[in-house]
Amino acid sequence: MAKYRFEQIAINSKEKKKPAEEDRFTYIGLEHLDTGSLNVTRFGSDVAPIGEKLVMRKGDVLFGKRRAYQKKVAIAPFDGIFSAHGMVLRPQEKVVDRKFFPLFISSDYFLDAAIKISVGSLSPTINWRDLKDLEFELPDLDTQKELAEVLWAINDTIESYKKLISVTDELVKSQFIEWFGDPAWNTLKLPISTIGQETECIVAGQCLNGSPGVLRQGEKAVLKVSAVTYGYFKEDEYKVLYDVKQVSKGICPMKGDLLFSRANTREYVGATALIDEDYPNLFLPDKLWKLVFKESIHPVFAKHFLSHPSMRKVLSEMATGTSGSMYNISMDKLRSLKIIVPNHSAQEQFVEFARQSDKSKFELEQALSELTATYKRIISEQLG
Repeated sequence: MAKYRFEQIAINSKEKKKPAEEDRFTYIGLEHLDTGSLNVTRFGSDVAPIGEKLVMRKGDVLFGKRRAYQKKVAIAPFDGIFSAHGMVLRPQEKVVDRKFFPLFISSDYFLDAAIKISVGSLSPTINWRDLKDLEFELPDLDTQKELAEVLWAINDTIESYKKLISVTDELVKSQFIEWFGDPAWNTLKLPISTIGQETECIVAGQCLNGSPGVLRQGEKAVLKVSAVTYGYFKEDEYKVLYDVKQVSKGICPMKGDLLFSRANTREYVGATALIDEDYPNLFLPDKLWKLVFKESIHPVFAKHFLSHPSMRKVLSEMATGTSGSMYNISMDKLRSLKIIVPNHSAQEQFVEFARQSDKSKFELEQALSELTATYKRIISEQLG
């Protein structure tokens, strides 16, 4: 394979414009890009964006240069404007095939190398002057075209699985509304209580500082706040505890607990995750609480109640904080939060439906994981 400097592979378009009112409809920001997906499904702004933005053309590759560790890469779906915290890239077609180009930019081979040259601590950013001189190996154009055909076929299947998973999630949300109404407005006039009245306890995690590392048998670790997102628990998001004093005490997530992210970014503050097994080697940080509900509220129902879009909005508005910082929900506010209390039979029916949906979703996610692994293996074998 031949080796090229990145400026020989990609054109960095620097064309900019100050947005007019109509540009808000075709604006794409970094917040609209999803890690691991080349598709853009969200775009636009309520008002015209402030400050100069990059001009993008349909088919351009959009690359998030700020916080590049998030690995946000997408293909522009239309002409419009893009965040100045990104780059608009186009292929040097004498060196790289147009269809292969976005696959290369979104590969770990490229992104891992680019992330290493990020500068800054709070919002590490990649500068073109450093990126343009990085060297990458590429197969010949004929091989690139063959790879693109195979990889795009896999990518299309991956996106189909993602859509099915999203449809499953939406089905559960719509079923929740059908049985219980809008949880924030109690449209079906169900009995109302508060989180404080319906929980046996709300236990705050303790502030423990761990170190990066792999948890080994007999060791303890403290979870990161990123271990809890809406509906998911990531047990591999932790820091290892090597200090004996820290290991001597702590709150562990156990089967049946509902974890609640009391401090996080605006997007994830108030996020919940239901624990389906015991984790005696993991401790909760002070930013995560565990909620233990009374018999009147099934924890699965509570998870779907708190993670429903209308309640997510309530929780987000309840949080205090400033832009760029952690947002926080106080214990008093959470305890006073109103919760609908359907009868036990209705909750059980919904829980069974949710569990069946989760089973189908799990099978889809397994297939998606296998496809993604195959995709990455092919890229790794061809690029490194």
